[in-house]
Amino acid sequence: MKIIRVLLLLGFLCAWPAHADDAALLTINTQQIHAEVAATPATRAHGLMGRGRLCANCGMLFVFPIEGHHGFWMKDTPLPLSIAFVARNGRVINIDEMQAYTLDVHFAEGDALYALEMRGGWFEAHGVKPGDRLLGIPRTAPNEPGAE
Repeated sequence: MKIIRVLLLLGFLCAWPAHADDAALLTINTQQIHAEVAATPATRAHGLMGRGRLCANCGMLFVFPIEGHHGFWMKDTPLPLSIAFVARNGRVINIDEMQAYTLDVHFAEGDALYALEMRGGWFEAHGVKPGDRLLGIPRTAPNEPGAE
């Protein structure tokens, strides 16, 4: 019984977002994603920097106060990541692969309100492509001036 309690506590602590504003359960092409939500300037700037691992269906959803051609780099990020830029309506605009510790900037190819980072190769492995729809995303950037 004590082992079960310890395992439950560890599971809870591992699932709790360490550097995020909130968490969301997202779905794309029947795949469920447990996403930390980065919706403030501080959490968006920190992102997944310094993270040594990420569970198989875990990621980080960046929520911006306005749509735009937002850019991401991998400085101080030890994990290779895939990023999907997502429009206000939840449609994936473009997907890019980002290598660990690089300064290459990866931009949205259209007006994105969201970006979803997952483990490198995740979107390709799950057949996700531009035009697919991400469900369950929050609609505003709470705690930020100018949010809807």
